[in-house]
Amino acid sequence: MNQTKRYFLELSYKGTPFHGWQKQNNALTVQECLESALSTYFRSEISIMGSGRTDTGVHASMQVCHFDWEQEIDQFRFMKAINGILPKEIAIHKIREVKKDAHARFDADERSYFYRIIFRKDPFLEDLAWLSYFQPDVSKMNQAIEALLVQEDFECFSKVNTEVNHFRCNIFSAHWEQNDNELVFHITANRFLRGMVRAIVGTLMEIGLGKRSPEDMEKIILAKDRTKAGKSAPAKGLFLSRIKYPELIYLD
Repeated sequence: MNQTKRYFLELSYKGTPFHGWQKQNNALTVQECLESALSTYFRSEISIMGSGRTDTGVHASMQVCHFDWEQEIDQFRFMKAINGILPKEIAIHKIREVKKDAHARFDADERSYFYRIIFRKDPFLEDLAWLSYFQPDVSKMNQAIEALLVQEDFECFSKVNTEVNHFRCNIFSAHWEQNDNELVFHITANRFLRGMVRAIVGTLMEIGLGKRSPEDMEKIILAKDRTKAGKSAPAKGLFLSRIKYPELIYLD
């Protein structure tokens, strides 16, 4: 009798055609497509658990999920077949066996996102970046970031009516990177609230464009009120980019 094994999948996806990660009724999602492909390959119903949700139109250059299967998996055959079944917007990059109690969501130590803003129209980035015709003051935005690194309660950047027990997050790093006609925001934390990164980017852009001062960031955070922060940046510029796990969970 075979014992159940647990596997982590690393994947990426272009979020444009999907209504986010999490499976829901009457809407196409990444989770639904992936579970359907895995169930087709294994000829058995497969359920997956992701490291976290992404909203409608948000992308992932790295997402992780886990599933259980009773047998050893031939990695080469599996990778070739599953990527052939999946739609072109989703790609599996790696499969690794992990300890039976390893959990894609709860065992993650760090999560990273980046957000891309471009300043001239680019047909190749139409669905992958926020087009802004106004150049913000990056130094002011980086100055405002300092408040993010010393605070822990980010209710002001969370979507309302979200099912969480608390709004505390530890932000380990955050910075803007300028490359020619592109500006990229990088942020890493132990966890993120729903809509948090897009709300932070939107608020920082208002600071960079002179609509608020860098000193306002601390006041916004301490207010714990979503209406005090800026408008959310468009979903299409956001990418889940890295999830870090302790090495001890892997068996291979």
